[in-house]
Amino acid sequence: MRHLLDTKTLSREEALRILDVAEDMRDTQSREIRKLPTLRGKTVVNLFFEDSTRTRISFEAAAKRLSADVINFSAKGSSVSKGESLQDTAQTLQAMGADAVVIRHGASGAPHTLATSGWISAGVVNAGDGTHEHPTQALLDAFTIRKRTFGDDSRGRDLEGLSVTIVGDVLHSRVARSNVWLLTSLGARVTLVAPPTLVPQDVSAWPVRIAYDLDEALASGPDAVMMLRIQLERMTAAYFPTEREYSRRWGLDAERLAALPAGSIVMHPGPMNRGLEISADAADSPRSTVLEQVANGVSVRMAALYLLLAGERTDTTAEEDAR
Repeated sequence: MRHLLDTKTLSREEALRILDVAEDMRDTQSREIRKLPTLRGKTVVNLFFEDSTRTRISFEAAAKRLSADVINFSAKGSSVSKGESLQDTAQTLQAMGADAVVIRHGASGAPHTLATSGWISAGVVNAGDGTHEHPTQALLDAFTIRKRTFGDDSRGRDLEGLSVTIVGDVLHSRVARSNVWLLTSLGARVTLVAPPTLVPQDVSAWPVRIAYDLDEALASGPDAVMMLRIQLERMTAAYFPTEREYSRRWGLDAERLAALPAGSIVMHPGPMNRGLEISADAADSPRSTVLEQVANGVSVRMAALYLLLAGERTDTTAEEDAR
């Protein structure tokens, strides 16, 4: 694997390979010593042009548990804030000997530009670009659904026959886009539920069902319900009347939670707006996988970095390293 830029072009086989290697990585995280020597001598740069605590720390933990050296680069207070271009920043990282660059950027397509420009020879991982994609979030979500559904029998399994309902601010959500392509590639049926104003114009080309009534969508008994954060910071217009009205019509509250089938799980990529898209009852219930998603994120990002930087090694190596 040379780069991880999106899930739309990620094949089913590649996705399953990442998820299965993540199983190996997850097994190591319950040990007393969780660190592996696999990427010793490699340098991973977290290049974040947008604020993110959860994703950056997750990638940092993943790289350090593989014994890589980690450099955290924040655009704020750096030369970028003084007008330095992405090209100049990339060439600086190249000169420093970066082996992998994890990039989060406000412009859709920035990771692809970095990966294909020739400015840098490092592998590139997209940690979220504009309203385009967030592939490792979708991979950790798929990993979490698979683990909750199949338990210790997860390895090698896809999501064929499972149904996932994604609810909320689809328009601004790179998490939703990445999940649509990945989950459908793995065989799941995906339904998007949102106010009409928060549904993208090009959604007719997506392999999903669109619904506007949350209660109607939940009546079909989805295996997983993923609530999306309302991204108020990206909104430049009034997409719904009031937050109270949004919560009443599209929020997951205690009543809707109780109506779900016994086996349904509740997901959220975080950070949560409690009381807006999800109630405390739903966020803190035994059905909630929010904290599992965070923990699984480290395993999935360990797998992605491993395959990026040690991918030329044999298929059995990851399992052997994890022993």
